[in-house]
Amino acid sequence: MMNKKPNIHIVATSVTGQYHRAKNLPCQDCYAHVCRRGRLVAVVSDGAGSAKYGKIGAKTVCNTLCDILVSCSFKNIQQKITEALEISRQKLIYHRFNKTKSENGLIDFAATVVGTVYTKKGGIFFHIGDGAAIALNDSHPHTVVSRPENGLFSCETYFFTMDDWKDSLRFTPFEKAKSLILMTDGVTGFAFTKGFDNIENGFIEPINRFLQNETNHRKAVRALNNTLGTPRACQLNPDDKTFLWVGLK
Repeated sequence: MMNKKPNIHIVATSVTGQYHRAKNLPCQDCYAHVCRRGRLVAVVSDGAGSAKYGKIGAKTVCNTLCDILVSCSFKNIQQKITEALEISRQKLIYHRFNKTKSENGLIDFAATVVGTVYTKKGGIFFHIGDGAAIALNDSHPHTVVSRPENGLFSCETYFFTMDDWKDSLRFTPFEKAKSLILMTDGVTGFAFTKGFDNIENGFIEPINRFLQNETNHRKAVRALNNTLGTPRACQLNPDDKTFLWVGLK
């Protein structure tokens, strides 16, 4: 979907991965964003495929963070983000599908989190797990990146539903940006070079340039869906794919 504000332009989509399509299962990814009085909050989340209610966990954290953070003071934003994540966990503890009504039941709602809070004075990324975030400026050296974080093995990552989730919560501030990009792990393999050391400019730059210039929201979303859903992309990574782009002026 696309949301146009005076100085903030958002294009976002989630594409169901080949694995879920083959099993006739829904996409487990989720995203949400809100703009209010020059403040942007955007979040993407990947519900763990191994979690029975991963989609619910992803949707809950995206919506809760947007609802709370859009009206919070930026002065203590790290504390507010941490508190909002705790509220998301509390919602899932008392969710009707959590039979234990305790933290022990949160494993069924496991999901990663990648988000941003942005104002005219600057912004911050917050991050748990193997998604990624990028703040692009006019000159490459000023690009700010929040990279994926895996566990001891490449197939392991971290979730906001874990007992020690605060140990995996990362904050990355940035001052100026022309574009922001949030993505789940279904996209990170295309967006970064091997080992996630550098941005894959052959993937990021054409998408960023196209979305900066495309004013028709339907064409923008359709092009993004086509890019993420090509047979080659699905073959290389069968996971669900979420990509949220923000143009800033």
